[in-house]
Amino acid sequence: MKLLDLSPDSSLDDSSVEVQDRILAAIDVGTNSIHMAVVQIQPDIPSFRIIAREKATVRLGDREKLTGKLTPEAMERAVAALRRCQEVATSLHAEAVIAVATSAVREAINGREFLKRVEDELDLTIDLISGPEEARRIYLGVLSGMDFSNQPHVIIDIGGGSTELILGDGHEPRSLSSTKVGAVRLTAEMVTTDPISGEEFSYVQAYVRGMLERSIEDLQAHLKPVERPRLVGTSGTIEALVTLSAREKLGFIPTPLSGYEMSLKDLRDLVNRLRKLSYAERAALPGMSERRSEIIIAGALILQEAMTLLHLDSITVCERSLREGLVVDWMLTHGLIADRLRFQRSIRQRSVLKIARKYHVNLPHGKRVASFALSLFDQTQGLLHQWGDTERELLWAAAVLHNCGHFVSHSAHHKHSYYLIRHGDLLGYTEVEVEAIANLARYHRKSPPKKSTPTTVVWGISNSVE
Repeated sequence: MKLLDLSPDSSLDDSSVEVQDRILAAIDVGTNSIHMAVVQIQPDIPSFRIIAREKATVRLGDREKLTGKLTPEAMERAVAALRRCQEVATSLHAEAVIAVATSAVREAINGREFLKRVEDELDLTIDLISGPEEARRIYLGVLSGMDFSNQPHVIIDIGGGSTELILGDGHEPRSLSSTKVGAVRLTAEMVTTDPISGEEFSYVQAYVRGMLERSIEDLQAHLKPVERPRLVGTSGTIEALVTLSAREKLGFIPTPLSGYEMSLKDLRDLVNRLRKLSYAERAALPGMSERRSEIIIAGALILQEAMTLLHLDSITVCERSLREGLVVDWMLTHGLIADRLRFQRSIRQRSVLKIARKYHVNLPHGKRVASFALSLFDQTQGLLHQWGDTERELLWAAAVLHNCGHFVSHSAHHKHSYYLIRHGDLLGYTEVEVEAIANLARYHRKSPPKKSTPTTVVWGISNSVE
């Protein structure tokens, strides 16, 4: 196993890259846990190494059953964990802390309120990312820790609230999907017996298979007939299962765990043993945390059914995932990674053009509108506004896509444009940025938002939604 060789970009001016190492902290606010990786970036290679990790099991996914809201207790645990992460990052002299929130916050009706609270109390901005964007960054993270040798790999990441499946060969991902089936979600909604009863086990198994079928069929459609991909697993659930299997087979846990393979047969044997144990008996297993023992059955079933549907008889562990993907994405954004992943440097633009083609946008017209809009932006910068490159890029995306609503209907097409952009899975953008692009398109026809229009205010950005 070797790190991805990220050669310096010959197109970059030497003066734009600092030679000294830089410290960066990346935080993943997940359904089950909050994880942070602090890395030392070596720009002249460029690469990075992890110098510290922090983890807290906060269970944001334990939402109120009637309302679907994040509970006050879970939010308190999360804020405390994030404060601790900040303290560690500061002690290690991190120049920046980047953070994203995934399934639990994405789906909770008070998720944005929670993120606003974090920003107010901790001065920490957390980007809310979509499922496909989460999958893209997981892919980047795995690429930073494994050599794909231009061969197809399927990556599976089993989280608390969702499971991401990715197909790629070291270049542009062929398939990205996120399915609302996770270890915490399944346990909370479907597991009521202890040990799990045969009837309940069979029901959960069938449900998982049904939920995964569509994503796996789409992934398989992007494989050539002669290709047989390698399966790579990330996430705490998969690492816990592989650790149990390795301890039983080898008598010890491989260090590092990355690169260790577990067969589907061994997984099935392990699942059959775990399902017969009570929660207390599972918690007593060597290396099994109390929290993990609650959700391990559901997580194991997700992995077992995914491997079965994929017709792959072994899985290889990779200990790099979303957090490391955040670091790679940051390095891409700051011009520290070059040609080996050049497709990722333009992921935003490529994603916009993909959506434009999907909805039959008149691209020559859209690009002319974008050119005029950017010209006005540049001429009035410093006079009418103080916005910069980020806002300029959002304006470009909105201008290109502003007429995509014609795909639905000519009448009120600007309103349809809002919906298609908002739900079009634009990659490389945060949820707030997608909302801004959608609203720029929505209100491009002179008429501004009315006072009676419901308004969502997030982090100082007023987004009128109709």
